[in-house]
Amino acid sequence: MQVTETQNEGLKRAFSITVTAGELDDKVMEKLTEAQPEVEMKGFRKGKVPLALLKKQFGQRLLGEAMQETIDGAMSKHFEDSGDRPALQPEVKMTNEDWKEGDDIEVEMSYEKLPEIPEVDLKSINLEKMVVKADEAAVDEALASLAESAQEFDDREEGAAAQDGDQVVIDFVGKINGEAFEGGSAEDYPLVLGSNSFIPGFEDQLTGVKAGEEKDVTVNFPDDYGAEHLKGKEAVFSTTVKAVKAPKAAEINDDMAKKFGAEDLDALKGQIRERLEAEYGGAARAVMKRALLDALDEKVSFELPPSLVEAEAKQIAHQLWHDENPEVQGHDHPEIEPTEEHTKLAERRVRLGLLLAELGQKAEVEVTDAEMSQAIMAQARQYPGLERQFFEFVQQNQQMQQQLRAPIFEDKVVDYVFELAQVEEKEVSKEELQKAVEAMEEDEGDAA
Repeated sequence: MQVTETQNEGLKRAFSITVTAGELDDKVMEKLTEAQPEVEMKGFRKGKVPLALLKKQFGQRLLGEAMQETIDGAMSKHFEDSGDRPALQPEVKMTNEDWKEGDDIEVEMSYEKLPEIPEVDLKSINLEKMVVKADEAAVDEALASLAESAQEFDDREEGAAAQDGDQVVIDFVGKINGEAFEGGSAEDYPLVLGSNSFIPGFEDQLTGVKAGEEKDVTVNFPDDYGAEHLKGKEAVFSTTVKAVKAPKAAEINDDMAKKFGAEDLDALKGQIRERLEAEYGGAARAVMKRALLDALDEKVSFELPPSLVEAEAKQIAHQLWHDENPEVQGHDHPEIEPTEEHTKLAERRVRLGLLLAELGQKAEVEVTDAEMSQAIMAQARQYPGLERQFFEFVQQNQQMQQQLRAPIFEDKVVDYVFELAQVEEKEVSKEELQKAVEAMEEDEGDAA
């Protein structure tokens, strides 16, 4: 086998690989020898069929397989000997298209190698970690929100008309063309007006009704309604109003706390404080991560594989186009050409991606099976009732697994760098943290 370098420009590499006919024949004979002990053929005992006969019978069939294995072996040996790591799958093609059995095989292999990543003194990186304590005002605001969500309803005075936000207790029977339909009836149904939990127009027509009143509510089922037999149909609901109730926020006390699983009000406040500070911590981490990436981007510079930058730029341009054109769901649209800004952002992402991958590899950062399972479960919750199918889909889809693994790996590498960097904690207000988050999001928007 002969391997000859034909291109060496920047990160681009190309090689000509020649596999002789003799090497290919040896590979075929190797496979036949391996299979010989199990072969049975009329006139011969099992395992005693001559190799010459086996070659005549099965050689042609094994030729393609032998060619692929020989070329794959040559590529693997090349990367092992050279130490090159291809940025993308190498492009491989036969150059002697008129090849026939007995000829040498001539193959051209081209790829872009990953660059050498320079060392970074992580201990020289200075970062500020914003720390926000949940004050009483924030806890009280969250408590008030909980009390509103736990609101109760008290009967309005006799003869009072239902207002938006009130609860009406109703019996109703829905009919289409005078015929009652399945699922269109209920008794003692508590409906909050303005909740938009019923068909559009239903709740509006009950505004102003009084307890004891009977009313026919006429609505049209939407054209995209879930039940096929009801789509676009006009329905009349014969409705009896049994009660009209006004909303009343729950009192903030131990009893309300117990409704949310806490022992008493102080325990609930403690839980709220922990949740708020966890949210503040998550936002502060995002700000610090952005500062870290900016610092790393300034510290490193190396040649980037053009193919990776081009692919990333196209993906950025494509995603932003869909963000600006949300009405287009599919991909049957004109090709989106990346701009200079898209390419600039792509270069940053590729540079940082390669650097973080290198740091993670050297630090032996790994994504555990438990972390992957947790990520898959979190994603599966977005498909209620189809969780099992989603799990099976992920198990069979390497690309999907990589999409779930990548952000976990990145965050673990970032945490590793945080441990080595010089991090100074600074206590700030919630408003200061919010401004930092908004500034970060604005920068990201400008970059996009």
